[in-house]
Amino acid sequence: MTIPTYDDVCAAHERIAPWIHRTPVLTSRTFDDLSGATLLFKCENFQKAGAFKVRGATNAVFSLTDDQARRGVATHSSGNHALSLSRAAQCRGIPCTVVMPHTAPQAKMDAVRGYGGQIVTCEPSLEARERTLESITQKSGAHFVHPYNDPRVIAGQGTCARELLEQAGPLDALVAPIGGGGMISGSSLTCANVSPATRIYAAEPEQADDAYRSFKAGHIIEDDAPDTIADGLRVSLRPLTWHFVSRHVTDVLLASEREIVDAMRLVWQRMKIVIEPSCAVTLATILKNRPIFENRRVGVILTGGNVDLSKLPWMSVG
Repeated sequence: MTIPTYDDVCAAHERIAPWIHRTPVLTSRTFDDLSGATLLFKCENFQKAGAFKVRGATNAVFSLTDDQARRGVATHSSGNHALSLSRAAQCRGIPCTVVMPHTAPQAKMDAVRGYGGQIVTCEPSLEARERTLESITQKSGAHFVHPYNDPRVIAGQGTCARELLEQAGPLDALVAPIGGGGMISGSSLTCANVSPATRIYAAEPEQADDAYRSFKAGHIIEDDAPDTIADGLRVSLRPLTWHFVSRHVTDVLLASEREIVDAMRLVWQRMKIVIEPSCAVTLATILKNRPIFENRRVGVILTGGNVDLSKLPWMSVG
């Protein structure tokens, strides 16, 4: 297992710079008052392809040799990695095939196709994704770019926390969502080298709490097909991301479906920006755990804004 280093994050930062946005950091008096903290929102919902995933995907694609890239790339993803890898492949001029569960949001499927990606659907379980992908790569020879258990992807995601620290200054804590753990791993890698006093908190849905259970048990516990509105957080940790979670995360905090939807709606109302449920879990856990964050400077990574506008969650969650 190759463990990425902070040198890899710095190299990724230079490699992907021409292809991504340096996203803004926003503040909100409303949320400072509600949390008792100074919250600094790193807005990856304004990122190319609408999500932080474009960082890792772009770093992976542009790290390939010409010979590796010739047959294209492939992955499995419920959405944001899928569309991010499709965009990165389009930028490099190579094909991209994505295995997506048939339950993936239509907006994300449309984005994949818009970037030239080819979609193969499967049942909504990790086992089905991996089996279908293996069949595709064996036939095509496409280079597999894992959504998170890949050192190139983690190094790319680490550039987000690097930018946040450059823009916001010292942080007492950083909060990011956790599914497979790519963003948390990259953030941990960066903070450990640039701001070791910053505490890392992972935010997770109660209905997809495998990272929480893994963290408490001290080993990976998988949940193959959890049911949560936070569709980007339905996957489990893998050995590479567990390496960072087990060593650097202070705690994993949980939020209910109702709390996630309420936080998402509140951001839309008060900050006037579009975020998706998978990143609303960060704010939900902060508001739920005020004593942890009160009187502290807290970085909050808003990971994406790819939402199906015809199926907004407050229309269906009671």
